Amino acid sequence: MMAALFTATVLSIMANACIAVADYVKAGFVLKNSAEVHVPISALPYLATSKLAGAAGLVVGLTVEPRLGVAAGICLILFFIGAVIAHIRSRVFYNIAFPGLYLLLAAASAAYMIHLSVVS
Repeated sequence: MMAALFTATVLSIMANACIAVADYVKAGFVLKNSAEVHVPISALPYLATSKLAGAAGLVVGLTVEPRLGVAAGICLILFFIGAVIAHIRSRVFYNIAFPGLYLLLAAASAAYMIHLSVVS
């Protein structure tokens, strides 16, 4: 079980870092999705920074201080709950699996970080 949670944490780090870069460069799919869920383009750098900070916090949690990883995981959970809510409010369901997947990865990451902080 811990191997699966560790893998999910690494995937969460990579996925959040990659989507943050896509947000920063304003990739076409990001602009399309943002427009559909009524997120202003001016918010993209802030959202990208939040995702990148979450990914960095998970890295620090894995390597140095698990409690910081717990905080990062919880913040990512809250972020992606907001993303899922934005999709539901806008009635954009065809791609709701993407923020849902990120939410699951964040939850698994937080669980793994909690485990690390308890055993440390």
